[in-house]
Amino acid sequence: MGAEINYELLLGLKPDVVLLYGIGDEQTAVTDKLKELFIPYMYVGEYLEESPLGKAEWLVALSEITDSREKGIEVFQEIPKRYYALKSLTDSITQRPTVMFNTPWNDSWVMPSTQSYMAQLVTDAGADYIYKENNSNISSPIGLETAYGLIQKADFWINVGSVSTLDELKIVNPKFADAKAVQEKAVYNNNLRLTPTGGNDYWESAVVHPDIVLRDLIHIFHPELVFDSLYYYRHLE
Repeated sequence: MGAEINYELLLGLKPDVVLLYGIGDEQTAVTDKLKELFIPYMYVGEYLEESPLGKAEWLVALSEITDSREKGIEVFQEIPKRYYALKSLTDSITQRPTVMFNTPWNDSWVMPSTQSYMAQLVTDAGADYIYKENNSNISSPIGLETAYGLIQKADFWINVGSVSTLDELKIVNPKFADAKAVQEKAVYNNNLRLTPTGGNDYWESAVVHPDIVLRDLIHIFHPELVFDSLYYYRHLE
């Protein structure tokens, strides 16, 4: 945001373009300042995409500004092929387990929309997103009691913050010990690939590897269909 940008340093770097994301008055202040300084900028809106493949296609837009559009198109064209080949494995699945997402942050448990890319990934992986009430185009918070009710029923629980074991998850909140997925050891987190300082590769590269994320999720929900080892996800034990 504007208060966090050192414009003097930025001006000294003489960037060809500044990549931005976000909305609101603070973002307007940033763009107004960049215009004042004659610094070109571009909004990156991949986070608004509802489709995993739509998010990945932003690599073509970014390859355009690095003068490598043809290479970007070449790389992207292979992603849908791999994605749909994996999705076809679950097309005839009739037994779809239910899936819960996330943990609370500052007493707010945010759940994705049924239209979100994560809900789409779960569906394509042969499972059923358990929370159907939010069908908007944005994530929304739900009450903690509602969330506790959902974890009592969900067959799987994924994307559970920064924890790496079930014991760590229970420390976050002792009530989590009663979750069906915890009792059945069906909890998975997207933090298998961490740097020594705690950086998570899922947030760096998964956006352009939706096929790998899908493969992980199929492995989790229907292990009989995929035999590769998990890449982004770890099984909490």
